[in-house]
Amino acid sequence: MPATYGFLSTYPPTQCGLATFNAALATHLTGGTGGSGVVRLLAGDDTSGGIALDRAAPRAVHTWNTDRPGGWVAAATALNRFDTAIIQHEYGIYPGDAGAEVLPVLRALRIPSIVVLHTVLTNPDPLQRDVLEQIGATADAVVTMTDTARQRLTAHYDMDPRKISVIPHGTGSHSGTPREDHGRPHLLTWGLLGPGKGIEWALRALAFLGDVQPRPLYTVAGRTHPKVLEQQGDVYRDSLKELAAELGVEDCVRWSDVYLSPADLSRLIRSADAVVLPYDSTEQVTSGVLIEAVGAGVPVVATEFPHAVELLADGPGLLVPHQDPEAMAMAIRHMIAEPGMSGRLAGLAGGPTLRWPAVAARYQSLAARLLADRRPLAAATIPA
Repeated sequence: MPATYGFLSTYPPTQCGLATFNAALATHLTGGTGGSGVVRLLAGDDTSGGIALDRAAPRAVHTWNTDRPGGWVAAATALNRFDTAIIQHEYGIYPGDAGAEVLPVLRALRIPSIVVLHTVLTNPDPLQRDVLEQIGATADAVVTMTDTARQRLTAHYDMDPRKISVIPHGTGSHSGTPREDHGRPHLLTWGLLGPGKGIEWALRALAFLGDVQPRPLYTVAGRTHPKVLEQQGDVYRDSLKELAAELGVEDCVRWSDVYLSPADLSRLIRSADAVVLPYDSTEQVTSGVLIEAVGAGVPVVATEFPHAVELLADGPGLLVPHQDPEAMAMAIRHMIAEPGMSGRLAGLAGGPTLRWPAVAARYQSLAARLLADRRPLAAATIPA
């Protein structure tokens, strides 16, 4: 009988990268056989862009309302109905100081647990460090999506390196999506919008490309991050539009304030000549946007955040310093102007090893190993 998997994560219709990641992993890990269920994390202020959250989410077997105390008990009970638990970890999604309520869930599990770390900070505060180290001590396995994150764990945290596996973020297949031609160079950034995305640096880079004919079109696609919208409104997006007007590039920027379906996103990615990732962060060890661009064979111009450095240093893109619009403009210009540059860079994409079926197979192998390790222990506890 095939193994079953219980997931703990945010989940659609919640609109965030973590929810999208978990939905894709659950789909490909079970091959549509129904051998999985999701304990869905739901904050009280989660409106998911107006989508009715009382509508049943696919695979959801339980909802943990994280604004109510003690929700971990029912969450652990629901996960224990499966063979293996796969738990997504990101700061801000679990209750308690530094998300500490994920710890009693792990301790209450009677099945093997795999914790997937989406963020690994170089300099965490004491509470963040303590929670992550306790996760490492309690979980049966820890997954990072880059070797950079693995190195951070072994260098800066007290964690058994034998528990750590590196499994890349998966990407869909965009090969069947026809490429749209805009008649002008098309630059693209997508994802939830908020301070730190660095869109202002991409706009300033665009201003250095005034002599390029035809003028590039820059699409900024994605809704404002719900937390940002709640706390600040659309101040960041409005400031970007004002900056574009000041720089004289407003006619070269297209704003798409939507959360795209997978099919629409695939078409948009395939229409791009280059994906621009101008992020301010020097900590980001995982970027689903970066993986999707590489998986689609679209060249990338990115700042030197850790995941980009690891993936693009000798691969499908060009790296530029943070907050350096001239360097970014030069990289974009190089990509647009040199014949064949895009094709050569795109040809270096990660290939089938980054596709979701291959990534899911690695999780399946890890889960099978953990289950096998537990069987001798279980057999030893049965009285003769």
